[in-house]
Amino acid sequence: MKFEDEVAARIAANKTNETLQADAKALMDSSIRAGYSYNFSWMGRPIIQYPQDIVALQEIIWRVQPDLIIETGIAHGGSLVFSAAMLELNAACGGPPDAHVLGIDIDIRAHNREAIDAHPMKRRIAMIEGSSIAQDVIEKVRGIAHQKRSVLVCLDSNHTHAHVLDELRAYAPLVTPGSYCVVFDTIVEDLPESLFPDRPWGPGDNPKTAVHEFLKTHSAAFEIDHGMDSKLLLSVAPHGYLKRVA
Repeated sequence: MKFEDEVAARIAANKTNETLQADAKALMDSSIRAGYSYNFSWMGRPIIQYPQDIVALQEIIWRVQPDLIIETGIAHGGSLVFSAAMLELNAACGGPPDAHVLGIDIDIRAHNREAIDAHPMKRRIAMIEGSSIAQDVIEKVRGIAHQKRSVLVCLDSNHTHAHVLDELRAYAPLVTPGSYCVVFDTIVEDLPESLFPDRPWGPGDNPKTAVHEFLKTHSAAFEIDHGMDSKLLLSVAPHGYLKRVA
């Protein structure tokens, strides 16, 4: 059996392994309470992601070879730096030479902007300050994405149902066939409401509910990559890896 077939068999087995699934859920619950995702950085910038999701994105970026990655939510800039670094590696291996990542955030803090602008990966990073669902911002992004060969989208800003659904309607259509729209923090739906006492989102109102609402009218173009869920086990984006299939 080829190695790739062995991997596929293990991933398929994970889906029905009740002990493994329960252990993974317990670890997700306790690690989220401990602020686990805040412990990591990429090339010196805090990335605020689980390592499993970072590796999953690396695999997608290598496979898709995007010449544009669109990210909503910038925070400290670690995700932008990560994407830029992956695009740099792709280019070094014959991928798109001018590929870049476009970050959007309603509030880019001055110290974060300065750190990103000073980073060695800055040449592959562009930023827009403004609401990701504002029409003028959406039009700017559409203009940048126009005629790009391969586009990957990552949504990680305001996590309310309404906001994420508006982002999906605005940016998912920019995703090229075979690429992904990755919706982060769908995990909120599967966590206790008590974990979000000071947030406008929680169970019933979050990225996962937005994903399922979006798919009611876009299932012909996008599907959830359930294999990614079975593969990662530990992820803040269950049901959030949306693959464009048409």
